[in-house]
Amino acid sequence: MKILFFTLLPAIIVGCFFYFANRFKDSKFFIAKAFGLGILICFPAGYLNTYVLQTFTNNNPINNALLIGFFAGGLVEELLKFFALLFYLPTQKKLKKFDIVIFALFISLGFAVYENFGYVFNPSGASFEIAFLRAFTAVPMHIFNGIIMGYFFEFYSKTGDNKFLGYTVLLPIILHGSYNFFVSENLLIAKGIILLQVFLAYRLKTMYDNNIR
Repeated sequence: MKILFFTLLPAIIVGCFFYFANRFKDSKFFIAKAFGLGILICFPAGYLNTYVLQTFTNNNPINNALLIGFFAGGLVEELLKFFALLFYLPTQKKLKKFDIVIFALFISLGFAVYENFGYVFNPSGASFEIAFLRAFTAVPMHIFNGIIMGYFFEFYSKTGDNKFLGYTVLLPIILHGSYNFFVSENLLIAKGIILLQVFLAYRLKTMYDNNIR
């Protein structure tokens, strides 16, 4: 039970906050759709990640580290989140302020939670250590990447400036890839990348509050 609890812990915390916050009482179905969409894009991500690794892995350890970190992880997964945001959001007719950021957050959360099950309940057996570690590292990394992506997409939608659209996809790829690249070799650096994400998310919120709203 405790393995399942820590596997779902980030989703429970974030989900409860938005479910019980009066500010988002009219956005619950919108949030649920974003979460479900995040789960759905896990399936093409799995196939694409496998294809990249099987096609381009060789005997060069640097090549393989970059593949696992930036291409099979950061590039594939953040591009899919970006495309979900880019093509699905225009179908939503009643977007309110801040909805884009929340939508991007829950796409990333849905993706992270489903991915978490694959890592925790793996063929070799369920692992409490993996569930506990990922609850405070990989899943927050996905969540804050979603927030960063959402803010930049919000800036793009309000200003029409294409540079923000570029930041929407490029910065999450770089942050995700850097985290993946270091997490197995130096967990301290990987945690530092998450702290950087938190700082960036806070700065983007400040910019949004001061210049966009």
